[in-house]
Amino acid sequence: MTTAVIAALIRPLIEAQLPEGVDARWFTTKEEAMALAPLAEIGWFDMYDKADMAAAITAATQMKWLNSIYAGVDGMPLALLKERGVQVTNGAGINAITIAEYVVMGMLTMAKGYREVVQAQDRHEWLLDSPGKAELFGSKALLLGYGAIGKLIDERLRPFGVDVTVVRRSPGPNTLTPDAWRAKLDAFDWIILAVPATAETDGMIGAAELAAMKPTARIINIARGTVIDQDALVSALRDKRIAEAFLDVTTPEPLPAEDPLWELPNAHVTMHLSGRAQDKMFIRSAQRFLENLARFRKGEALQPLVNLDLGY
Repeated sequence: MTTAVIAALIRPLIEAQLPEGVDARWFTTKEEAMALAPLAEIGWFDMYDKADMAAAITAATQMKWLNSIYAGVDGMPLALLKERGVQVTNGAGINAITIAEYVVMGMLTMAKGYREVVQAQDRHEWLLDSPGKAELFGSKALLLGYGAIGKLIDERLRPFGVDVTVVRRSPGPNTLTPDAWRAKLDAFDWIILAVPATAETDGMIGAAELAAMKPTARIINIARGTVIDQDALVSALRDKRIAEAFLDVTTPEPLPAEDPLWELPNAHVTMHLSGRAQDKMFIRSAQRFLENLARFRKGEALQPLVNLDLGY
C-alpha cells in the first residue's frame, strides 16, 4: 500500500480514479498536512502560503515523489529534497496557454491605450481619437525564458507579425545567448520576462538594464516580481525613461495599498491573475497527476521532472 497525502481541493477530480493500492489521505489545513506528512510516500502539499508548504514538505521524511500544481518551485526546500532523493514534478505547462494569452492581452492593452478607453467609458465620454496608436505588426520583442510558457508566447506573437528574439543557451535563428542580450536591449519594443525564479534571474532587470532600453520600450513580467528591481522600475516609469510596464507579478504579493506602482499611469498591475484566468487548471493537473501515478507505480520516469540543482 502506497500512502499519498494530497490537498483536498483536488479530491473530487481524482479520488474515483485512484487505483487499488493507493491509500489517499486528504488535508484541508496546514495542521492536517503537518500531521499527515510523515506518512507520505507521495505528497501533493500545495498551499497558498509557500512557508506552510515548505514546512509540510520538510516533515515528509518518507516521501519519494512530490507533486505540485505550481510551475515555480521557489520557496521549496530543494536542497533537502535532493538530499533525500525525492522526485519533484511541477505544474510547468499547466497554465502556459492562459499566461501566454495574458501576455498578448497586455501588449494590446498598452499598444492601443485600452485602459484609457475603459476609463472614458466609465465617464460616459465618447473619445474622438485612439489613446494608443502602436501596432504589434513589425515591432520587436525580446523574450527571456523559453520554457513551456515562452514557447507559447512566441507561437502566439508570430501571427501578429512581431519579430521575436529569444534568449536561450542553445544558438539558433532569432536567438541571443544569456551573455549577449543586455548589449542589444535598445533594439526592442517589448521586453517579455518568462524566466524561472532562480538565483541567476533574481534582479536580472535593474537600473542598468532599464537605462539601456529605448524610451518607447514596454516591459511585460509574468515570471516573478523578484526578476525586476522594483524600485528601479518605479523610478524609470516615473521619469518616463521607458514607456510602460505590464506586471502580473510584483514584490511583495499582495502589493501593499500604499505601493507607488498602483498610482503610476504607465504601470498595469494584474495581481498574478494570468494563471487563474481559465477553468481547466485543476482538470489538467489532476490528469497529469494520475498519469504520473501510473508511471510511479511502474517505476517509469515522471514528467515533467524538476532539476533540483537548477530550480526548474
